[in-house]
Amino acid sequence: MISPAVVLLLGWMLVPLGLTLYFSFLRYNLLMPGMEQWTGWTNYYFFLTDPSFWDAIRNTLTLVVGVLVITIIGGVLLALLLDQEIWGRNIVRLLVIAPFFVMPTVSALVWKNMFMNPVNGLFAQLFGLLGLDPFDFFAHAPLSSIIAIVSWQWLPFATLILLTALQSLDREQLEAAEMDGAGSVNRFIFVVLPHLARAITVVILIQTIFLLSIFAEILVTTNGGPGTATTNLTFLVYAQSLLQFDVGGGSAGGVVAIVLANIVAIFLMRMIGRNLDA
Repeated sequence: MISPAVVLLLGWMLVPLGLTLYFSFLRYNLLMPGMEQWTGWTNYYFFLTDPSFWDAIRNTLTLVVGVLVITIIGGVLLALLLDQEIWGRNIVRLLVIAPFFVMPTVSALVWKNMFMNPVNGLFAQLFGLLGLDPFDFFAHAPLSSIIAIVSWQWLPFATLILLTALQSLDREQLEAAEMDGAGSVNRFIFVVLPHLARAITVVILIQTIFLLSIFAEILVTTNGGPGTATTNLTFLVYAQSLLQFDVGGGSAGGVVAIVLANIVAIFLMRMIGRNLDA
């Protein structure tokens, strides 16, 4: 009964992947139609030896690690805060989760024009009130600015997952630890944090898969620059395919990106498996 859906799903995934593999072995430029030629592994060689490739790998890893650190630490702190009995807790929870529903392009535009603009942005106005010179975030700290934007958007997701896990914690364990003389810090380190370990692992897996393909925030804010300062692997594939019209080279880059993403996903899945078996 489910075979038609399975066939449709496989076709939806395998046909584009097969075409990408096929184009990656061709010298195929949109500016030279009808001059396609089989080149073997040449596209892969040029993509992997491109100096921008290693910059893109470094930027991709920096982006992923930076966002993970901010969202996990911030998510744990917000989850602990929202788990307390505070006035208007439901409204606060709604406001904390709201950024996750903002489209990446809209989020990047808001941060670029309303917050980080060196002339009319909110941060520029605050610097002016403090007697400081305005700071051009996207010129002097472009990758850090993108990390901040992406972290703001993914922080609600981490908070939601960690808050759900925190609410499943047996309160009797905390009460027993408190009766044994454990302070709030020791209760967090030895009771709460181990309980959140599985949820943190799940957050790392899901966010990493999506963060490896961050694109809209970079395109809207810095367009990969200055130079290659904010060019990640996804943007490099886009630039080669649609800006340089090199479909063959872009397809080879897409295959490389898929392979690297699967290696990371398999590693994280094994890590999660060990964590769940523990």
